[in-house]
Amino acid sequence: MTGKRLLFRQLFDNISCTYTYLLGDILAKEAVLIDPVLEHAERDARIIKELNLNLKYAMNTHMHADHVTGTGQLKKILPNCKSLISKESGAKADVYVTSGDVIKFGNHQLEVVATPGHTNGCVTYIWRDQEMAFTGDTLLIRGCGRTDFQEGDPTTLYHSIHKNIFSLPDHYLLYPAHDYKGVMCTSVGEEKLYNPRLTKSLDEFVDIMKNLNLPYPKMIDKAVPANKVCGVFD
Repeated sequence: MTGKRLLFRQLFDNISCTYTYLLGDILAKEAVLIDPVLEHAERDARIIKELNLNLKYAMNTHMHADHVTGTGQLKKILPNCKSLISKESGAKADVYVTSGDVIKFGNHQLEVVATPGHTNGCVTYIWRDQEMAFTGDTLLIRGCGRTDFQEGDPTTLYHSIHKNIFSLPDHYLLYPAHDYKGVMCTSVGEEKLYNPRLTKSLDEFVDIMKNLNLPYPKMIDKAVPANKVCGVFD
């Protein structure tokens, strides 16, 4: 997606099924990168350089458990870049944000909204000018983040989504941190109608989330310690 000032790229890691998002102001030559993956830091840096952009922030929606963030490596490749994450995440970063903060790049800005429940530090980045939001693991396409590790709490997650994401206009596009079925985005209206978990009552949702019986995350023991220090150990 491109326009007079806007650049938008959705990138993918086929191991963790993670989406990484590059957002840029073409005229100001300034960009941010959401949820980068360590193994693709070189790829992402190459694209940023080819597009003649300056990466202002390499940022995460939360402290991931299924992959190591690329923020630390991107800082090494692109020295003017700063790492960014929510203060509540407990992770190391150059810049910490809390709900209500605004992240500016060129003439664009993202609004930070706290959406805990998957982890305490989960945030959603809302790009109101473009009528879209980046929901991390909080809200997935026809699903949501699990709540059985990393401070997860199904009641908190349910309220976060209904209060802070489902309250957006129905036509807003939603871009999650992952998808496992090849779908690239959804909308507020679609998820309010068709999400099999979040169309249920709170009690039903809590029961569903407590009985998912999912396997232990394969990368969690490596990813969480690494992501606490921006993805790169000193």
